[in-house]
Amino acid sequence: MRADPSRRELMAGIGAVAASAALPVRAIAAEASSAQAYRSAGELVKALVDRKVSSRELVDAAIGRIEALDGKINAVVVRDFDRARTAADAADAALAKGQRRPLLGLPMTVKEQFNIAGLPTTWGDPKFKDWKAEVDALAVQRLKAAGAIILGKTNVPINLRDWQSYNEVYGTTNNPWDLSRSPGGSSGGGAAALAAGFVPLEFGSDIGGSLRAPAHFCGVFSHKPSLDLVPQRGAGPPKTPANPVRGDLAVIGPMARSAADLALALDVVAGPDELSEGIGYRLALPSPRHEGLAGFRVLVIDKHPLCPTEASITAALDGLAERLGKSGCTILRESASCCRRFSAPTSRPRRASASRPPPRPCLPMIRASWRNSSAVRQSAIPTGSGRAASAGGCGRAGWHCSRTSTSCSARRCRRLLSRTTIRHNSPASSTSTAPRCRTTIRACGLGPQS
Repeated sequence: MRADPSRRELMAGIGAVAASAALPVRAIAAEASSAQAYRSAGELVKALVDRKVSSRELVDAAIGRIEALDGKINAVVVRDFDRARTAADAADAALAKGQRRPLLGLPMTVKEQFNIAGLPTTWGDPKFKDWKAEVDALAVQRLKAAGAIILGKTNVPINLRDWQSYNEVYGTTNNPWDLSRSPGGSSGGGAAALAAGFVPLEFGSDIGGSLRAPAHFCGVFSHKPSLDLVPQRGAGPPKTPANPVRGDLAVIGPMARSAADLALALDVVAGPDELSEGIGYRLALPSPRHEGLAGFRVLVIDKHPLCPTEASITAALDGLAERLGKSGCTILRESASCCRRFSAPTSRPRRASASRPPPRPCLPMIRASWRNSSAVRQSAIPTGSGRAASAGGCGRAGWHCSRTSTSCSARRCRRLLSRTTIRHNSPASSTSTAPRCRTTIRACGLGPQS
């Protein structure tokens, strides 16, 4: 596909929208991935600047495709088409005057959680179905300031808390590749809109996979930025004040059909919230460490220590690793971390002494968990034996820690954990008075392994 199509080619691709409506739904995402509906945001911005297509033409084409195909997909559930057409006309006038902005004239959508003045924000909860925001979320303000044309908002699960996208307000969003399957969640509507060729760019949010899982389900790209890189003002629950907030785990990030478009969108919205952090510092994102793939090392993890991996997944990862290797990347199959996977215990753990304290625990492998200690109670954790634990106890699934590659006994683990202010209760010990475990120690296997 040529990167610089003529106006005739662009308009021919746009005119294919009506023909797409006659395709079987399963073929919507697969039909002609090189068609104009699937061009990247960067390519479309360049076409707009070169006056090979107008913003109004792109907006009308996107609206036409949504109206023709979204009835069975149900991705764009809040529509703002009239204001989008008006904004597109204004963008064309600005382009004609020589104005240049990063997204000037580009149609896109955002996740339903983002406030847009005059549109409902429900988070999928019926009790908020009649509430409308009065002010745009800060991320939306920055997108509009960059020239983006917001067509509407995309579907979510109720309260953004699921890996599918269904709620009682808007119904179910289906995967464009196969209507019987989910597009994922909670940014599932946005991923489906990208996969169906409705828009080239989308904004969502993520805590535990809400950007990444839908991108995987729908075959598109997403990026979970660092915490607080993108301010969250105006993206909170309905009816909450649009005040500056600091993130706890949630972040806001872009979705697109190319990695380059993720960088384009992130550059537009990243930076401090002027109402909380002022303009006292300037955000300067670092450039890539290497210019091409050949300079990178890639760690490929195709097995999980606690559950088998589907053969099709392993085959896909192996194929990707092979292609990356041919491109010049250095492919690693094991991590250089002190925690080694699937290796058997080799010796007794060292005992602590005044001259030789116990090794530090493998902190990167310690993850917070709010589950109860039922999984711990099911583990046969030897106490006071000083011997290597069995696979059913501390050394579950071959995990062990320490820089000396020795297995962890319960006695040693208690000592290590106390040094890091993390406590657990050994159910096999009758003298333990510590509170129940509320921490997952994946390196040692003492807690639930989720």
